[in-house]
Amino acid sequence: MSRPSAPPRGVIAGVGRTALLVAAARAIETHRPDALARDPFAAPFVRAAPDTAGWPLHPDHVPGGAADPLWGRLGGYFALRTRVLDDHLLARARSGTRQVVLLGAGLDSRAFRLGWPHGCVVYEIDSAEVLEFKRTVLDATGAAPTAERRALAADLRHDWATALLCAGFDPAAPTAWLAEGLLLYLPAPAERRLIASVARLSAPGSSLAYETKDLAGESARVRGGPVYTEVRRRLGLDLHRLFAAGPRPDSARALRARGWAVAVHTPYEFSAVHGRGPRPEPDDALAANRWTFATAGRA
Repeated sequence: MSRPSAPPRGVIAGVGRTALLVAAARAIETHRPDALARDPFAAPFVRAAPDTAGWPLHPDHVPGGAADPLWGRLGGYFALRTRVLDDHLLARARSGTRQVVLLGAGLDSRAFRLGWPHGCVVYEIDSAEVLEFKRTVLDATGAAPTAERRALAADLRHDWATALLCAGFDPAAPTAWLAEGLLLYLPAPAERRLIASVARLSAPGSSLAYETKDLAGESARVRGGPVYTEVRRRLGLDLHRLFAAGPRPDSARALRARGWAVAVHTPYEFSAVHGRGPRPEPDDALAANRWTFATAGRA
């Protein structure tokens, strides 16, 4: 497998670098015999970045295994999140939805690694830098998408809907929307606009899955705990500086007001379902995370 030369550097800075963190966690999970999800393209993304040579890509390379706060606990969270959201999107597609929109697609490879039903179109929206890095790596692997893939460069803090409509998106057809690891980084006004745009573009029967985090509820002990500390020490990522500051919108309430059915879950509920994944612990960096699944009402 060839290594792309001179990958665009924009992807390895700031929020874009968190996409590499998630990719490394998916690579580690891929090699577990009881993997919750497998992503054969995750390791090539990490290898292609110029300063991730020391990052583990296999569970045997994680000292402390599941007890490691970074690659064990946080990595296990990303693996569980991947599985749950994979299952959600495939269930929507198998029930007849043929449009999938990944808002802040990052370095996920769902358009390449999932078994989409015939006729599915997967739209990926992210920054031009992330999408170019992704294209370079995937081209080098010879990857072929398993659905029709349309990659759109747009700033999700501003108008992205115009680009989506110009790419052939049909607002009259049901859509499966996904905002995985996105809203945590958007300013509150941008999140409100994004939710309003999704609702406006969604035909009855559309769905939206997204992740939120109640940062206001995190204590100083949690912020100084091992997960945040190790991410900062080992990867140079200060997550709290990357997370959007200020009070967060109640997007679940906003969707309910528009007639959507909304269910909010903790990750631990899915750990129990799958028998793998993080469990609650004292001063838990994951305790404030919520996964929301919403469905637009029938006309």
